Amino acid sequence: MLTLSDIFATGGSFSRCVPAYRLRPQQLEMAEHIAATIENNAVLVAEAGTGTGKTFAYLIPAMLSGGKIIVSTGTKNLQDQLFFKDIAAVREALASPAQVALLKGRANYVCHYHLNRMEEGGRFSSREEAANVARVARFAKTTRSGDKAECLDVPETSSVWDRVTSTRENCLGKECPYYKECFVLAARRAALTADLVVVNHHLFFADVMLRDEGVAELLPACNTVIFDEAHQLPDVARLFFGSNVSTARVTELTRDARAEGLVSARDCLDLPKLCDAAEKAAKDLRLTLPVEPARFSLRQLTERGGFSDALVRMTRELEALASLLETQAERSEGLENAWRRAQETGAAFARWREGAGADTVRWGETYTYALQLNATPLVVAETMQKQMSGNPRAWIFTSATLAVHKDFTHYCGEMGLLDAETALWDSPFDYARQSILYVPRNMPEPNTHDYTRAVADAAFPVVEASGGRAFFLCTTLRAMRRLHELLQERIERAQLDFPLFLQGETGRNELLEAFRRSGNAILVGSQSFWEGVDVRGEALSLVVIDKLPFAPPDDPVLAARIERMKQEGRNAFMEYQLPSAVINVKQGAGRLIRDETDRGVLMICDPRLVSKRYGRKIWQSLPPMKRTRELKDVVDFFTILPAH
Repeated sequence: MLTLSDIFATGGSFSRCVPAYRLRPQQLEMAEHIAATIENNAVLVAEAGTGTGKTFAYLIPAMLSGGKIIVSTGTKNLQDQLFFKDIAAVREALASPAQVALLKGRANYVCHYHLNRMEEGGRFSSREEAANVARVARFAKTTRSGDKAECLDVPETSSVWDRVTSTRENCLGKECPYYKECFVLAARRAALTADLVVVNHHLFFADVMLRDEGVAELLPACNTVIFDEAHQLPDVARLFFGSNVSTARVTELTRDARAEGLVSARDCLDLPKLCDAAEKAAKDLRLTLPVEPARFSLRQLTERGGFSDALVRMTRELEALASLLETQAERSEGLENAWRRAQETGAAFARWREGAGADTVRWGETYTYALQLNATPLVVAETMQKQMSGNPRAWIFTSATLAVHKDFTHYCGEMGLLDAETALWDSPFDYARQSILYVPRNMPEPNTHDYTRAVADAAFPVVEASGGRAFFLCTTLRAMRRLHELLQERIERAQLDFPLFLQGETGRNELLEAFRRSGNAILVGSQSFWEGVDVRGEALSLVVIDKLPFAPPDDPVLAARIERMKQEGRNAFMEYQLPSAVINVKQGAGRLIRDETDRGVLMICDPRLVSKRYGRKIWQSLPPMKRTRELKDVVDFFTILPAH
């Protein structure tokens, strides 16, 4: 029988299936650790630096184990890469007959019922929307999976997708006339019989808590759960171990109820009126808060003029709509579903109003068109431990960023993994030769007026030296937009031909593709570009971080967490805020060097990295780059070609 050493060896079965493969001792060690964890039904928390090849380090021992495996990763893009690329390579290398399945949340699959309702209703907001519905209909007749990611001629950002997919609330279940053809059920059936199932964190936790998407059925027979990009889990767990309800849920309900009324209850003239009233009440509630998306504590919400009254009004309109829908429910499955949803949505808003336990913080978050009300647990460790108890199985948590200066205390404490084994493998890349960490001199404190202008002034000479090829990672959307303006002015003034991209101008994947193609572009982004982005080669040679990414202390959940830790006599900054910032900095820094041949500069503009005692803890957690505060060193780095 082949050993892991045989498989990973230069010239071994794996190297024959993966182009440009080379043996990395860290990868083999990690694979051996994971194999032992699976065999012993143990818990492992493992950090593997960029370039270790952690995906193959866990996939190969997992597939060799012969048990049922769930792999959960951070995003749908990573799910697709794992399923279509990485797992395919491993199956070929091992000549494995293992059955694999990809399971996404229901909103990723075309729903025959809602697509049919959309076509029957015949009401489209534009010709483009009508054309996209027709394209989805053609796709639904030819696809085996129903996964919208495979419908390439309808943009992922099209509003049509919200109308032709289902949610937990508007799915008709066994009452649906298309139940036997359902793509979601087909994906679940495939997952139940597969040896290895790929999900994402949101799906995993939504299902574990809500018993909705199919994972709950998978867990009893599962031998191993592997969380890749595990640094995201504390935030995802908090989201799903708590509860939330949104005005968007009201808007979706009224939209679906109107559509059902057009098909099954045209004579019920009060239905459109009550739908309009509930939708207006939801919009009025959103408008009691500022237009700019933000987060609000419970006190900020209740002190806001009109918020409490608007919340009561909306709850009453939902009650009225539910009462009317009850009288029409027998006329179709869709109207019965709308009645149930109206009751549940009204009850969810009422529960939020009534309050939660002492360990839960209530707060609100506004988006452009919606308000979400949340009840979030301050601690998830105990709930996580309960989810992991029961049937013996292996649990593996891995990422490139879990430790703070090689210490896992923060992460393990957050997740309740106090008895877990921990292991860390440094990146095989030669950071001292390939990169420089540059902290410019004479930067003002980050809270000073127009700090962002100082960032642009300090960074622009570096951008000129690098020939563009830069990511600017900002800690806030406001700073991102301001920095984009300032860079545009300087590029035009200097008459440089550097394409300048801004997060949000188009989809994330489209932006990245345009950035790669340009070869000398600058991309200014916020949170969504700090992680999960892989640009190899010369297209990205400079990463600029404007500020150390401390969460704002007035964030409602963080503020409640800090207050609780103070009451317990603990140091919230050193125990929680600083470790969280370190992990975020490591994620941002990880965008720079993605390959053995990459070269680049990481520029952190925040003077606290060197002026504060805690700054040492941050830069010591980064890869061992050459460090400088001199612009000349950076210009020379880009000017002098490396010796080959």
